[in-house]
Amino acid sequence: MTYFIDRRPNAKHKSAVNRQRFLERYRKHIKRSVEEAVNRRSITDMERGENVSIPAKDISEPVFQHGPGGARNIVSPGNKEFIAGDKIRRPSGQGGGGGAGEGGPSNQGEGVDEFAFTLSREEFLEFVFDGLELPHLQRKPLKSLEEVKMVRAGLSRDGVPSRISITRSMREAYARRIAMRAPIKRALREAIDALEAEERKDTVLRNPTRIAELKAEIERLEKRIAGVPFIDTYDLRYHQLSAQPQPSNQAVMFCVMDVSGSMTQNHKDIAKRFFLLLYLFLEKHYEKVELVFVRHHTAAREVSEEEFFYSRETGGTIVSSALNLVNKIIEKRYPVGQWNLYVAQASDGDNWDDDSNICRDLLVKQLMPQLQYYAYVEITPHDHQSLWHEYESVVKEFPERFAMRQIVEAGDIYPVFRELFKRRLSQS
Repeated sequence: MTYFIDRRPNAKHKSAVNRQRFLERYRKHIKRSVEEAVNRRSITDMERGENVSIPAKDISEPVFQHGPGGARNIVSPGNKEFIAGDKIRRPSGQGGGGGAGEGGPSNQGEGVDEFAFTLSREEFLEFVFDGLELPHLQRKPLKSLEEVKMVRAGLSRDGVPSRISITRSMREAYARRIAMRAPIKRALREAIDALEAEERKDTVLRNPTRIAELKAEIERLEKRIAGVPFIDTYDLRYHQLSAQPQPSNQAVMFCVMDVSGSMTQNHKDIAKRFFLLLYLFLEKHYEKVELVFVRHHTAAREVSEEEFFYSRETGGTIVSSALNLVNKIIEKRYPVGQWNLYVAQASDGDNWDDDSNICRDLLVKQLMPQLQYYAYVEITPHDHQSLWHEYESVVKEFPERFAMRQIVEAGDIYPVFRELFKRRLSQS
């Protein structure tokens, strides 16, 4: 049996590449551990890394060995027990040296432990949000504060050394050398021809003074040719960049949370964990996404991030107050033609009498025609209430852009989140 072991030291940053290969190879095991970690963590503990263990049997490496066939003589040193033809008894019991995850206890005193390592915060979040995206994200027309992209805009004689065009500069230098040397070379050729003609004359007719002048002229012209610089500052060319306006894919996410009296502390904790996942997801994958936090009971208010997660204000329930506030904020600050608009709502489904009908009309007639996507989660272990049933009619009107799921316990948060924001094969 032959083993190949690469003992070459890692070059600069090579270990990072090797780590990425390892994470990709054991993605299934790591993702399972990450999903378990998400379900058991508290609200304030979502951003740290995670310790991951992989069973030893799952990290076994391939080996090369001789195939069957042929005549081979093998000498195994140290054998004092067996001779040719002996049969080896099969081991009995649960022995065999299993470590953690490798079976029961061993009577051999040997085993193989699980392989454990630590995921960084960035790696942990990468696995948490793998395969997720904002649905139906579109590029919008240019806004007042334009997003620009620096593109090449030709060449110039002025610029910084880092943007020098070596090829064009050498081409300019070559053309300049040809242009400057051409008349000098022509004069040099004429002087050499004149000197040769003078030296071919008979000794009596030869003019020594003329010959000396021609030699001096030839020497002067050769020095002039040699003095033409290989490259001059006049030859240098630099790449120029210009700011080209780009369509913007900026988006805004409205986080709407019910904080009415019917929302127990457990319901609110589940809602906060859902919105924290959403917050981390947007922070991880998108640069131009703004968040607007809205809390509501009988009245709705736009609040800060800290107040959204930690305020203890409560009251009755009128969901339409939040939807009306979202609509007003959109009209005031986020024009539809310039922004991708998203809403995520968490509630227990309890609502004031007859207000659920108003919510349905607000969504169908005003909000949904403007929104890219609306995600509603109902946090309750009981049967659906009037708000859910009214929202079902909204789903029929906008099946691709309105989604709703039920969360019963904390363990449902992550699976529901993945269902709501899973990557679509096609975007409309």
